[in-house]
Amino acid sequence: MKQGLTSPMRYLMDDVPEGGKTVTVAPGVKWLRMPLPLALDHINLYLLANGDGWMVVDCGMKGGITRQLWQQVFETELEGKPINAVLSTHMHPDHIGQAGWLVGHWNVPFYMTASEYFTARAYTAPAQDIPEEWQHDTYAVRTGMPREYVEKMRKGTAGFGSIVEPLPRSFKRLQDGQILTLGDQRWQVIIGRGHSPEHACLYNAALNILISGDQVLPQITSNVSVTSTEPDANPLQEWMQSLQRMLELPDDALVCPAHNAPFFGLHTRLRELLAHHEQQLAGLEIELVAPKTAYELLPALFHRELHNEQLMMAMGECLAHLHLLLSRGAVIQSLGADGVQRYQALAVSPSSGDVQHE
Repeated sequence: MKQGLTSPMRYLMDDVPEGGKTVTVAPGVKWLRMPLPLALDHINLYLLANGDGWMVVDCGMKGGITRQLWQQVFETELEGKPINAVLSTHMHPDHIGQAGWLVGHWNVPFYMTASEYFTARAYTAPAQDIPEEWQHDTYAVRTGMPREYVEKMRKGTAGFGSIVEPLPRSFKRLQDGQILTLGDQRWQVIIGRGHSPEHACLYNAALNILISGDQVLPQITSNVSVTSTEPDANPLQEWMQSLQRMLELPDDALVCPAHNAPFFGLHTRLRELLAHHEQQLAGLEIELVAPKTAYELLPALFHRELHNEQLMMAMGECLAHLHLLLSRGAVIQSLGADGVQRYQALAVSPSSGDVQHE
Protein backbone atom coordinates (compact mmCIF):
# COMPACT_ATOMS: atom_id res chain seq x y z
CA MET A 1 0.00 0.00 0.00
CA LYS A 2 1.39 3.39 -0.98
CA GLN A 3 1.72 6.02 1.71
CA GLY A 4 -1.29 8.32 1.87
CA LEU A 5 -3.63 6.11 -0.17
CA THR A 6 -6.67 4.74 1.62
CA SER A 7 -9.37 2.28 0.70
CA PRO A 8 -13.03 3.32 0.52
CA MET A 9 -15.26 1.92 3.23
CA ARG A 10 -17.26 -1.21 2.47
CA TYR A 11 -18.99 -3.80 4.60
CA LEU A 12 -17.95 -7.43 4.79
CA MET A 13 -21.54 -8.58 4.22
CA ASP A 14 -25.06 -7.24 4.03
CA ASP A 15 -26.67 -9.66 6.48
CA VAL A 16 -26.38 -9.54 10.27
CA PRO A 17 -26.60 -12.49 12.69
CA GLU A 18 -30.03 -13.52 13.91
CA GLY A 19 -30.61 -13.61 17.65
CA GLY A 20 -28.85 -16.56 19.24
CA LYS A 21 -26.91 -17.31 16.04
CA THR A 22 -23.37 -16.54 14.88
CA VAL A 23 -21.72 -15.67 11.57
CA THR A 24 -18.11 -16.67 10.90
CA VAL A 25 -16.15 -13.64 9.68
CA ALA A 26 -12.71 -15.33 9.62
CA PRO A 27 -11.25 -18.67 10.68
CA GLY A 28 -11.87 -18.95 14.42
CA VAL A 29 -13.78 -15.64 14.67
CA LYS A 30 -17.57 -15.69 15.13
CA TRP A 31 -19.80 -12.59 15.20
CA LEU A 32 -23.05 -12.45 17.17
CA ARG A 33 -25.46 -9.75 18.27
CA MET A 34 -27.45 -8.96 21.40
CA PRO A 35 -30.34 -6.48 21.64
CA LEU A 36 -30.15 -3.26 23.65
CA PRO A 37 -33.12 -1.31 25.08
CA LEU A 38 -31.72 1.92 23.62
CA ALA A 39 -31.92 4.03 20.48
CA LEU A 40 -28.78 2.12 19.48
CA ASP A 41 -30.60 -1.19 19.62
CA HIS A 42 -27.80 -3.75 19.36
CA ILE A 43 -24.26 -4.64 20.33
CA ASN A 44 -21.86 -6.88 18.41
CA LEU A 45 -20.06 -9.56 20.40
CA TYR A 46 -17.39 -11.96 19.21
CA LEU A 47 -16.20 -15.50 19.91
CA LEU A 48 -12.50 -16.19 19.35
CA ALA A 49 -11.18 -19.73 19.01
CA ASN A 50 -9.08 -20.40 22.11
CA GLY A 51 -7.51 -23.86 21.93
CA ASP A 52 -10.18 -26.36 22.94
CA GLY A 53 -12.78 -23.64 23.58
CA TRP A 54 -13.85 -20.06 22.91
CA MET A 55 -13.04 -16.66 24.36
CA VAL A 56 -16.06 -14.32 24.58
CA VAL A 57 -15.30 -10.71 23.65
CA ASP A 58 -17.90 -8.39 25.24
CA CYS A 59 -21.03 -9.65 26.91
CA GLY A 60 -24.21 -7.62 26.37
CA MET A 61 -26.33 -5.78 28.92
CA LYS A 62 -28.09 -7.24 31.93
CA GLY A 63 -31.81 -7.78 31.49
CA GLY A 64 -34.12 -8.39 28.59
CA ILE A 65 -33.58 -11.60 26.66
CA THR A 66 -29.78 -11.43 26.57
CA ARG A 67 -29.24 -14.41 28.88
CA GLN A 68 -31.77 -16.49 26.92
CA LEU A 69 -29.93 -15.70 23.68
CA TRP A 70 -26.62 -16.65 25.27
CA GLN A 71 -28.13 -20.00 26.21
CA GLN A 72 -29.08 -20.53 22.56
CA VAL A 73 -25.51 -19.71 21.54
CA PHE A 74 -24.20 -22.26 24.05
CA GLU A 75 -26.48 -24.95 22.66
CA THR A 76 -26.03 -24.40 18.92
CA GLU A 77 -23.01 -22.22 18.08
CA LEU A 78 -19.99 -23.49 20.03
CA GLU A 79 -19.26 -26.60 17.94
CA GLY A 80 -19.32 -28.74 21.06
CA LYS A 81 -16.61 -26.67 22.76
CA PRO A 82 -16.91 -24.71 26.03
CA ILE A 83 -16.40 -21.05 26.78
CA ASN A 84 -12.98 -20.92 28.46
CA ALA A 85 -12.38 -17.14 28.85
CA VAL A 86 -14.33 -13.87 28.89
CA LEU A 87 -12.93 -10.47 27.88
CA SER A 88 -14.58 -7.04 28.07
CA THR A 89 -13.11 -4.27 25.94
CA HIS A 90 -14.31 -1.61 28.37
CA MET A 91 -16.61 -0.85 31.27
CA HIS A 92 -19.83 0.38 29.65
CA PRO A 93 -22.89 -1.69 30.62
CA ASP A 94 -23.53 -3.15 27.16
CA HIS A 95 -19.99 -4.58 27.24
CA ILE A 96 -19.83 -5.85 30.84
CA GLY A 97 -23.48 -6.32 31.79
CA GLN A 98 -23.40 -10.12 31.57
CA ALA A 99 -19.70 -10.61 32.33
CA GLY A 100 -20.20 -11.75 35.90
CA TRP A 101 -22.83 -14.29 34.89
CA LEU A 102 -20.78 -15.67 31.99
CA VAL A 103 -17.65 -16.01 34.14
CA GLY A 104 -19.61 -17.73 36.89
CA HIS A 105 -21.56 -19.98 34.55
CA TRP A 106 -18.42 -21.37 32.92
CA ASN A 107 -16.02 -20.84 35.86
CA VAL A 108 -13.45 -19.14 33.63
CA PRO A 109 -11.01 -16.19 33.87
CA PHE A 110 -12.06 -12.62 33.09
CA TYR A 111 -9.80 -10.29 31.07
CA MET A 112 -9.95 -6.49 31.22
CA THR A 113 -7.65 -3.50 31.58
CA ALA A 114 -7.11 -2.29 35.14
CA SER A 115 -8.61 1.18 34.68
CA GLU A 116 -11.75 -0.25 33.10
CA TYR A 117 -12.16 -2.96 35.73
CA PHE A 118 -11.78 -0.70 38.74
CA THR A 119 -13.91 2.06 37.21
CA ALA A 120 -16.66 -0.50 36.65
CA ARG A 121 -16.28 -1.71 40.24
CA ALA A 122 -16.61 1.87 41.48
CA TYR A 123 -19.69 2.56 39.36
CA THR A 124 -21.44 -0.62 40.51
CA ALA A 125 -20.60 -0.13 44.19
CA PRO A 126 -23.30 1.08 46.61
CA ALA A 127 -23.71 4.84 46.61
CA GLN A 128 -21.51 6.64 49.11
CA ASP A 129 -22.92 9.02 51.68
CA ILE A 130 -21.89 12.16 49.79
CA PRO A 131 -24.44 14.94 49.28
CA GLU A 132 -25.76 14.74 45.71
CA GLU A 133 -25.90 18.52 45.54
CA TRP A 134 -22.08 18.70 45.61
CA GLN A 135 -21.73 16.60 42.46
CA HIS A 136 -24.37 18.50 40.53
CA ASP A 137 -23.17 21.94 41.59
CA THR A 138 -19.64 21.14 40.42
CA TYR A 139 -20.76 19.75 37.07
CA ALA A 140 -24.29 20.19 35.73
CA VAL A 141 -24.97 23.58 37.30
CA ARG A 142 -21.69 24.99 35.95
CA THR A 143 -22.73 24.05 32.42
CA GLY A 144 -25.64 26.49 32.59
CA MET A 145 -28.22 23.72 32.40
CA PRO A 146 -31.54 24.86 33.94
CA ARG A 147 -31.68 23.72 37.54
CA GLU A 148 -35.12 22.18 37.13
CA TYR A 149 -33.67 19.89 34.47
CA VAL A 150 -30.79 18.95 36.77
CA GLU A 151 -33.32 17.94 39.42
CA LYS A 152 -35.35 15.94 36.89
CA MET A 153 -32.29 14.03 35.72
CA ARG A 154 -31.21 13.30 39.30
CA LYS A 155 -34.58 11.78 40.19
CA GLY A 156 -34.79 9.80 36.94
CA THR A 157 -31.38 8.11 37.08
CA ALA A 158 -31.71 4.33 37.51
CA GLY A 159 -28.04 3.77 38.17
CA PHE A 160 -25.21 1.93 36.47
CA GLY A 161 -25.47 -1.14 38.69
CA SER A 162 -29.07 -1.86 37.69
CA ILE A 163 -28.00 -2.97 34.20
CA VAL A 164 -24.80 -4.82 35.16
CA GLU A 165 -24.60 -8.23 36.82
CA PRO A 166 -22.23 -8.35 39.83
CA LEU A 167 -18.74 -8.22 38.37
CA PRO A 168 -16.18 -11.01 38.74
CA ARG A 169 -14.21 -10.53 41.94
CA SER A 170 -10.90 -10.96 40.14
CA PHE A 171 -9.53 -10.33 36.65
CA LYS A 172 -6.53 -10.88 34.40
CA ARG A 173 -5.04 -7.53 33.46
CA LEU A 174 -4.73 -6.47 29.82
CA GLN A 175 -1.94 -4.03 28.95
CA ASP A 176 -0.99 -2.12 25.82
CA GLY A 177 1.17 -4.19 23.48
CA GLN A 178 0.44 -7.43 25.31
CA ILE A 179 0.05 -10.55 23.14
CA LEU A 180 -2.82 -12.89 23.95
CA THR A 181 -2.05 -16.34 22.59
CA LEU A 182 -5.34 -18.10 21.93
CA GLY A 183 -4.65 -21.55 20.55
CA ASP A 184 -2.50 -20.97 17.48
CA GLN A 185 -3.58 -17.32 17.08
CA ARG A 186 -1.87 -14.23 18.49
CA TRP A 187 -3.92 -11.15 19.36
CA GLN A 188 -2.18 -7.89 20.24
CA VAL A 189 -3.81 -5.59 22.79
CA ILE A 190 -4.05 -1.98 21.57
CA ILE A 191 -5.25 0.54 24.13
CA GLY A 192 -7.49 3.42 23.10
CA ARG A 193 -8.60 6.24 25.37
CA GLY A 194 -11.22 8.96 25.45
CA HIS A 195 -14.42 6.98 25.00
CA SER A 196 -13.54 5.17 28.22
CA PRO A 197 -10.45 5.16 30.46
CA GLU A 198 -8.41 2.27 28.97
CA HIS A 199 -10.35 0.62 26.15
CA ALA A 200 -8.78 -2.62 24.86
CA CYS A 201 -8.85 -3.33 21.12
CA LEU A 202 -7.47 -6.60 19.73
CA TYR A 203 -5.46 -6.95 16.50
CA ASN A 204 -4.53 -10.24 14.82
CA ALA A 205 -1.81 -9.66 12.21
CA ALA A 206 -2.09 -13.13 10.68
CA LEU A 207 -5.83 -12.71 10.07
CA ASN A 208 -5.50 -8.91 9.63
CA ILE A 209 -8.51 -8.34 11.88
CA LEU A 210 -9.08 -5.51 14.37
CA ILE A 211 -11.72 -5.98 17.05
CA SER A 212 -12.30 -2.31 17.68
CA GLY A 213 -15.06 -2.25 20.31
CA ASP A 214 -16.41 1.29 20.54
CA GLN A 215 -13.09 2.89 19.59
CA VAL A 216 -13.81 2.83 15.83
CA LEU A 217 -17.40 2.59 14.57
CA PRO A 218 -18.40 2.73 10.89
CA GLN A 219 -21.60 4.81 11.01
CA ILE A 220 -21.74 6.71 14.27
CA THR A 221 -19.17 8.58 16.32
CA SER A 222 -18.22 7.20 19.71
CA ASN A 223 -19.43 9.21 22.67
CA VAL A 224 -16.48 11.13 24.11
CA SER A 225 -17.60 12.93 27.24
CA VAL A 226 -16.44 14.86 30.26
CA THR A 227 -18.34 13.45 33.23
CA SER A 228 -18.95 14.59 36.78
CA THR A 229 -16.50 11.91 37.97
CA GLU A 230 -13.57 13.80 36.36
CA PRO A 231 -14.93 17.25 35.51
CA ASP A 232 -11.59 18.69 34.30
CA ALA A 233 -10.65 15.80 32.00
CA ASN A 234 -9.60 16.21 28.36
CA PRO A 235 -10.94 12.97 26.82
CA LEU A 236 -11.29 14.24 23.25
CA GLN A 237 -7.56 14.90 23.05
CA GLU A 238 -6.89 11.34 24.25
CA TRP A 239 -9.40 9.91 21.79
CA MET A 240 -8.00 11.75 18.79
CA GLN A 241 -4.46 10.71 19.74
CA SER A 242 -5.68 7.10 19.91
CA LEU A 243 -7.19 7.36 16.42
CA GLN A 244 -3.95 8.82 15.06
CA ARG A 245 -2.07 5.86 16.50
CA MET A 246 -4.46 3.42 14.83
CA LEU A 247 -3.45 4.82 11.44
CA GLU A 248 -0.31 2.69 11.94
CA LEU A 249 -2.44 -0.45 11.43
CA PRO A 250 -2.98 -1.79 7.90
CA ASP A 251 -5.66 0.06 5.97
CA ASP A 252 -7.02 -3.21 4.58
CA ALA A 253 -7.68 -4.76 8.01
CA LEU A 254 -11.15 -6.14 8.63
CA VAL A 255 -12.58 -3.97 11.42
CA CYS A 256 -15.03 -5.74 13.75
CA PRO A 257 -16.79 -2.99 15.74
CA ALA A 258 -19.21 -3.11 18.66
CA HIS A 259 -22.01 -1.53 16.63
CA ASN A 260 -23.15 -1.64 13.00
CA ALA A 261 -21.26 -4.27 10.96
CA PRO A 262 -17.69 -5.43 10.19
CA PHE A 263 -16.09 -3.28 7.51
CA PHE A 264 -13.00 -2.49 5.46
CA GLY A 265 -11.51 0.98 5.04
CA LEU A 266 -9.94 1.63 8.43
CA HIS A 267 -7.88 4.66 7.45
CA THR A 268 -10.77 6.28 5.62
CA ARG A 269 -12.96 5.99 8.69
CA LEU A 270 -10.26 7.18 11.10
CA ARG A 271 -9.65 10.28 9.00
CA GLU A 272 -13.39 10.94 8.73
CA LEU A 273 -13.71 10.82 12.51
CA LEU A 274 -10.73 13.11 13.07
CA ALA A 275 -11.98 15.60 10.46
CA HIS A 276 -15.48 15.56 11.97
CA HIS A 277 -14.23 16.63 15.38
CA GLU A 278 -11.93 19.28 13.94
CA GLN A 279 -14.96 20.74 12.17
CA GLN A 280 -16.91 20.66 15.43
CA LEU A 281 -14.07 22.44 17.21
CA ALA A 282 -13.87 25.13 14.53
CA GLY A 283 -17.63 25.64 14.70
CA LEU A 284 -17.50 26.16 18.44
CA GLU A 285 -14.80 28.81 18.08
CA ILE A 286 -17.05 30.77 15.73
CA GLU A 287 -19.90 30.55 18.24
CA LEU A 288 -17.68 31.88 21.00
CA VAL A 289 -17.24 35.44 19.76
CA ALA A 290 -19.17 36.35 22.90
CA PRO A 291 -19.08 34.37 26.16
CA LYS A 292 -21.43 31.38 26.25
CA THR A 293 -22.19 28.47 28.52
CA ALA A 294 -21.86 24.84 27.49
CA TYR A 295 -25.64 24.53 27.57
CA GLU A 296 -25.99 27.47 25.15
CA LEU A 297 -23.53 25.81 22.79
CA LEU A 298 -25.41 22.53 22.39
CA PRO A 299 -27.30 23.62 19.24
CA ALA A 300 -23.96 24.30 17.53
CA LEU A 301 -23.00 20.63 17.90
CA PHE A 302 -26.35 18.84 17.85
CA HIS A 303 -28.91 19.89 15.28
CA ARG A 304 -31.87 18.13 16.86
CA GLU A 305 -33.94 18.29 20.01
CA LEU A 306 -32.33 16.45 22.90
CA HIS A 307 -34.18 14.64 25.68
CA ASN A 308 -33.27 13.01 28.99
CA GLU A 309 -30.07 10.92 28.77
CA GLN A 310 -29.39 12.28 25.28
CA LEU A 311 -28.95 15.73 26.73
CA MET A 312 -26.54 14.53 29.41
CA MET A 313 -24.41 12.70 26.84
CA ALA A 314 -24.48 15.73 24.55
CA MET A 315 -23.41 17.96 27.42
CA GLY A 316 -20.49 15.67 28.14
CA GLU A 317 -19.43 15.81 24.47
CA CYS A 318 -19.73 19.59 24.37
CA LEU A 319 -17.50 19.88 27.42
CA ALA A 320 -15.00 17.49 25.84
CA HIS A 321 -14.71 19.80 22.83
CA LEU A 322 -14.43 22.89 25.02
CA HIS A 323 -11.70 21.31 27.15
CA LEU A 324 -9.68 20.45 24.06
CA LEU A 325 -10.01 24.05 22.88
CA LEU A 326 -8.87 25.19 26.33
CA SER A 327 -5.82 22.92 26.16
CA ARG A 328 -4.97 24.37 22.73
CA GLY A 329 -5.18 27.91 24.08
CA ALA A 330 -8.04 28.72 21.68
CA VAL A 331 -10.61 29.70 24.34
CA ILE A 332 -10.70 31.01 27.87
CA GLN A 333 -13.16 30.17 30.63
CA SER A 334 -14.51 32.14 33.55
CA LEU A 335 -16.74 31.24 36.47
CA GLY A 336 -19.50 33.76 37.04
CA ALA A 337 -21.06 34.86 40.32
CA ASP A 338 -24.03 32.67 39.37
CA GLY A 339 -21.82 29.57 39.55
CA VAL A 340 -21.95 29.04 35.79
CA GLN A 341 -18.86 28.52 33.60
CA ARG A 342 -18.64 30.59 30.40
CA TYR A 343 -16.26 30.27 27.47
CA GLN A 344 -14.98 32.74 24.90
CA ALA A 345 -12.68 32.37 21.92
CA LEU A 346 -9.32 34.12 22.01
CA ALA A 347 -8.99 34.02 18.25
CA VAL A 348 -10.67 32.43 15.25
CA SER A 349 -8.66 31.89 12.10
CA PRO A 350 -9.71 33.80 8.95
CA SER A 351 -10.82 30.53 7.36
CA SER A 352 -13.21 30.00 10.26
CA GLY A 353 -14.83 33.40 10.17
CA ASP A 354 -12.05 36.03 10.49
CA VAL A 355 -12.92 36.90 14.09
CA GLN A 356 -10.08 38.02 16.34
CA HIS A 357 -9.96 38.73 20.10
CA GLU A 358 -6.99 40.34 21.76
